[in-house]
Amino acid sequence: MIKDGQVRKLRRLLDAGESLTVAARRTGMDEKTARKYREAGKLPSELAKPRTWRTRVDPFEEIWPEVLARLEAEPKLRAFALFGWLQEKYEGRFPDSQRRTFERRVRAWRAARGPSREVIFPQVHAPGDLGASDFTHMNSLRITIDGQPFDHMLYHFTLTYSNWESVSVCFSESFEAFSRGLQDALWKLGGVPRRHRSDSLSAAVNNLSEDREFHARYRDLMEHYRVVPQRINVRKAHENGDVESSHGHWKSVVEQALLLRGSRDFASREEYEGFLEELMGKRNASRSPRLEQELEVLGELPPTKADCRTQVRGIKVRGSSTIQVKRNTYSVPSRLIGYKVDVMIDADFIEVWYGDVLIQRMPRVIGSGKHAVNYRHVIDSLVRKPGAFENHQYREDMFPTSHFRMAYDWLCQDRSPRAAAREFLKILRLAARESEDAVQDALRVAITENAAISVKAIRLAVEQHQQAPAATNVTVEVPDLQDFDSLLQHPDMEVDPYEHENHGNQTQATIAGDEACRNELDGRQLEEDDGRVDRTVSGPSHADVSGALRPLGGEGRGGVEESHRVSVGVDGPGMPSTSGESDRPAHAAVPAADVQDLGQLQLDAAAAGRCPTDGKPAGRLFPGSPREPADIRETRFGETPPNAIPRLSQRNVRARSRLRTRHTLFSAGISSLLALPACPATCVIARLS
Repeated sequence: MIKDGQVRKLRRLLDAGESLTVAARRTGMDEKTARKYREAGKLPSELAKPRTWRTRVDPFEEIWPEVLARLEAEPKLRAFALFGWLQEKYEGRFPDSQRRTFERRVRAWRAARGPSREVIFPQVHAPGDLGASDFTHMNSLRITIDGQPFDHMLYHFTLTYSNWESVSVCFSESFEAFSRGLQDALWKLGGVPRRHRSDSLSAAVNNLSEDREFHARYRDLMEHYRVVPQRINVRKAHENGDVESSHGHWKSVVEQALLLRGSRDFASREEYEGFLEELMGKRNASRSPRLEQELEVLGELPPTKADCRTQVRGIKVRGSSTIQVKRNTYSVPSRLIGYKVDVMIDADFIEVWYGDVLIQRMPRVIGSGKHAVNYRHVIDSLVRKPGAFENHQYREDMFPTSHFRMAYDWLCQDRSPRAAAREFLKILRLAARESEDAVQDALRVAITENAAISVKAIRLAVEQHQQAPAATNVTVEVPDLQDFDSLLQHPDMEVDPYEHENHGNQTQATIAGDEACRNELDGRQLEEDDGRVDRTVSGPSHADVSGALRPLGGEGRGGVEESHRVSVGVDGPGMPSTSGESDRPAHAAVPAADVQDLGQLQLDAAAAGRCPTDGKPAGRLFPGSPREPADIRETRFGETPPNAIPRLSQRNVRARSRLRTRHTLFSAGISSLLALPACPATCVIARLS
C-alpha cells in the first residue's frame, strides 16, 4: 500500500526535474501508480474512502437488541459481564475469541448513544488555602528492617498550591496516627493552611451516621489549629486528587531510590525514616518559589501541639491476666488480676497505668480480634498448672522464638504431652528469670548437636555462660599489621626459656673468653685494623639472638667500605640495651677482607675460654644451648661425638630441630673461617656467639 510519504517524495523528485520513470523507481512505486498520483494531485489518505461494508457476517446481529435492552436498563454493565451472560444463555454459540469484537461493539454504542459521564472540573488553588491528607500502603516496595519484612503505611500531607509534601510512617489509619502525622507536617512547615481536606477516614468521620459528621476529637484537633475541616464524597477520590495522585509519584521516587541504593533492607526504623526524609527534601527543593508565596499567608501555629492520645479508664483485668483494648487482647502482670487499670493509646504503642504508676508499655496491635500475650506474665501459674498448656487459647504466644517451638516439639517426641509441657514450661520459666537469649542459644546448640533437651542441661549451659556460635554470621578478625612489622625488625629465632634465664652467665663466660683472646692478638695488627673497622654500633644489641650479618669489607650505599661489628649487651634476647652499644670493651676487629657473612649463625659463647695458644688451627665447634651435652658441643666439625645418638634420642623434637638447623647454618658459613689464623678465628667464633 502506498503511503503519503512516498507520494510527497515523488512530488519533490518531479519538481526537481526527474523523469517519472526515475522518480517512481526511487520511491518504490510502479510507473503507472506514480502517474495516477501525479495526475490526481492528492495524497493516498485523501483518496481513501471509508468502508461501509462488512467483510464477514456479524455474529451478534441477531441478539444485539437484547444487549441494547440490558445496556439501556443498566448503563453500568461492563462488556465482559454481558459477554459472559451471552455465553451462558447461548451455550456454545459465542467462543472466547469473539470477546474483543463484542467489547468494540459495546464501546461504539457508549460513544454514540450511551449515557453522559461524570465531568471533572479543574480547580484554582490559592496560596495557603488548602492542605490535603491521606494514607497509603507501602508493602508493595518490600521494605525490610534488619532482614524482617516491614509492613507499614505512610501518612501523606500536601499543600495543594505549591505541592509541598510531608510523610510519616504509621501502621494503621487510626486517629492517633492521623493526628501525629498532621501535627508533624504543620510544625515542619511552620504554618497552618486555612482549610484541611481528607476523605471519609473513620478516624475523622463517623461513617455509620447518615450525616457523616466529624468525630468530636477530630473537631477538637481542627479547632486547636484554627483550621476548617472538609471531607470529600464517598468513593470520589478525584476530589482529593492532589494528594491521591502524589501517592503514585512518591512510590515511584522511593522505588527508584531503592534500586540505586542496591538494597531494600535497613538497619532500623530510624534509618528508613531518615531515608524517606532525605528523598522528600529533594522533592520539596524544586517547590521553593511557590512555597514562599504560601508561607507569607499561612496561619500561625498554636503554642504547643495537641495531645491526641486516647485515654481509656477503668479497664478491669480479667482472670486470664489480660485486658481488652480496642477489641484486642493484651496481657498484664498477674498481680493486677481483679484490679482496674487505665490505658493510654498512642499511634504505635499503649501504656498501662495503675493510678500514677506506669505498669508497662508495649507495641500496639494493629487491627481487631488479635492478641499480644507475654509469657512472663503467666509463666508462674502455668508451671503450677501444666495441664492447661496443651489447649491454652494463647499457647502460640508462649513460644518467644522458633527454637522454643522446636524444643517443645522435640520434647513431645520422647515424652507424654503432659510431661513434655511440664519440662518445657520449666525451661520457659528459666528464660523469664535468667535470660531469654541465653536459653535460646542453649536450645539452638542442643538442637544442632542433636543432644537431649532438659531443664537441667539448659540451666547448666546458662550458668556456665556458654557462648553459642552464631547461626549464620561469620566474623573474621582483622590482623594487626604491627605484628608483621616486628618480623622485619627481629629475625625468626628460637630462644629456649632456660637459655634466657642463664643469659647472664653466658655473657660473663663470653667476656672471659674475649679477654683471653685479646691478650694473644698482635698489637700491630690491631692498629692496622683500627682504621678499617668501625668500633661503634647503633641500634639494638643482640646478645643471644642469631641474626643476619652484613658482609664486612664490601661497599655500602655510599660507596664507602663498610665494616662489621657485633655488640653484646646485658639485655634479654632480642632486646636493645639502654645505650644502644656494647656494655663491655670492644674487641680488636678482624680484617674486613678475611671475614665473610655467616648468615643466621649462633655460636657458643663458652667456647671462647678454650682458645688455643699453640698456634694450631682451632677446632670447629657445634653451637648449642647449655643443656646440650658437652661432648657434642666440643666435637670438631665432621667428627661423630661419642654416645651422641643415644643422648639425642632422649631430647625432645624441638631440641633436635634446633640442633640440625644450627649444624646446617654452621656448615654453610664456617668454611670461610678455615683460612684465618687459629686464634683470631676462634675469637671471632666466640665473639659472634
